[in-house]
Amino acid sequence: MSAVASPPLHLTEFANEPYTDFTQPDKADAMRAALAKVRSEFGREYDLLIAGDRRKSKAKLESLNPSKPSEIVGIHQKGSEQDAKDAIEAASAYFPIWAETPMAQRAEYLVRIAEVIRRRKYEFDAWLVYEAGKTWAEAEADVSEAIDFCEYYARQALKLAKPDPLVQLSGERDELTYLPLGVGVIIPPWNFPLAILVGMTTAALVTGNTVVIKPSSDTPTIAAKFAEAMLEAGVPAQSFSLLIGSGAAIGDVLVSHSKTRFVSFTGSRDVGLHINELAAKTPKGQRWIKRVVAEMGGKDAIVVDRECDLDQAVLGVLYSAFGYQGQKCSACSRAIVDETVYDEFLDKLKSKVETLTIGPSDKFQNYMGPVINKRAMDSILKYIEVGKGEGRLIAGGEVAGGDGYFVKPTVIADIDSKDRIFQEEIFGPVLAVTKAKDFDHALELANDSEYGLTGAVFTTNKAKADKAKRQFFVGNLYINRKCTGAMVGAHPFGGFNMSGTDSKAGGPDYLLQFVQGKAIAEKIS
Repeated sequence: MSAVASPPLHLTEFANEPYTDFTQPDKADAMRAALAKVRSEFGREYDLLIAGDRRKSKAKLESLNPSKPSEIVGIHQKGSEQDAKDAIEAASAYFPIWAETPMAQRAEYLVRIAEVIRRRKYEFDAWLVYEAGKTWAEAEADVSEAIDFCEYYARQALKLAKPDPLVQLSGERDELTYLPLGVGVIIPPWNFPLAILVGMTTAALVTGNTVVIKPSSDTPTIAAKFAEAMLEAGVPAQSFSLLIGSGAAIGDVLVSHSKTRFVSFTGSRDVGLHINELAAKTPKGQRWIKRVVAEMGGKDAIVVDRECDLDQAVLGVLYSAFGYQGQKCSACSRAIVDETVYDEFLDKLKSKVETLTIGPSDKFQNYMGPVINKRAMDSILKYIEVGKGEGRLIAGGEVAGGDGYFVKPTVIADIDSKDRIFQEEIFGPVLAVTKAKDFDHALELANDSEYGLTGAVFTTNKAKADKAKRQFFVGNLYINRKCTGAMVGAHPFGGFNMSGTDSKAGGPDYLLQFVQGKAIAEKIS
């Protein structure tokens, strides 16, 4: 990894990308124009990209608008096993060239990508609205985070190129440098199909690795638009490939290939464990232990103490549980409430839930849009039926009607810690509420999970907050605020246990996941 004395651009101190205020008429008009433009592109066909080579296939994949599944957002080529092998080979062939590209030049590409996405921000917002079912606000947060990842990792890369000096032994020049790993497979999720895709891809590229991207089959058009942005920014076409297809068809081929050096994955626990197991095998000709960087979801809890601002706690739970239809790995799916305020909390929460609007995500007035697909909707409804048998239905519990995959925000109270909806990840707008005897009991319940991603505590008692900092076993803990909405640079993101490898995306040590250290001692006397 080449160290460069000064960056090619004057990079100011990192600051998060501001969100667009859609209550301003001109901003709302611009968003509606972007929605119309994107809608005019529905049904367009997209090619596979293999190191600059555009390919078509006989098998096609259609991505749908979950607000109206009869609408085809994009038509994509399904990659074959041979396509996957070709992509890895192409990435391997270009890796030595990309690895020798100065770090500062690679960082400049990230800044340029950020500029392209920023210039086309409303358009990317609109694609997220239509293909991922995100409301305007959720789409805007996703796109802004994507820009943040580019800007933040560009700056972190320049720091990595000039690591802190080592102890200098007499008669020696001692240094530490970081080398890129090699070919990486990037497997992003559908729920943050731009932000997480951009974050994982740019982190790998800026550190000198070449990548093969396999996006979710639910959101391939957004990945294709990001590939367009990279090429528009001047990123060498040979440095990345974009393959569409199922995990069974091409995912396993990519992960198990002997020339794959690392896998960066965000998604479900079961798929993450499968990837980790597959990557641990050593095929003939492989000369390294593959590295897996994984974020695998959560069963996140918010603890509501008897000593708290209860109205604030209710809003924190509400927004954490039902933002983006509960389809965030950080979403609150368990509210653990002190028995002293339990009934009052439920009354206040019920009244707030009943005010939430649900409908097509392209309509600004809707707080909730659809869940991602019919399979997800059916699974969520089955969990709701399980929850009705385990507890007491407070709100929701059914579909909301309409053409899309709309599920009402659902609250089920009086849930025991051993119940399925307390333990199993549902990934939808379903909140389990459990009564705790006191704060210590609440922490015990919160930790009764195989996951450990995010959590929050609402309390005005400093001693209790301090205890949660020590004993609430999650990778991201929030005090007196919601447990979603991690900001790049401020909230390095990653969890414990079955939530993944705690790799802390958007943090100062994240790029270290994609490099290996080399210590050099040179005798000078």
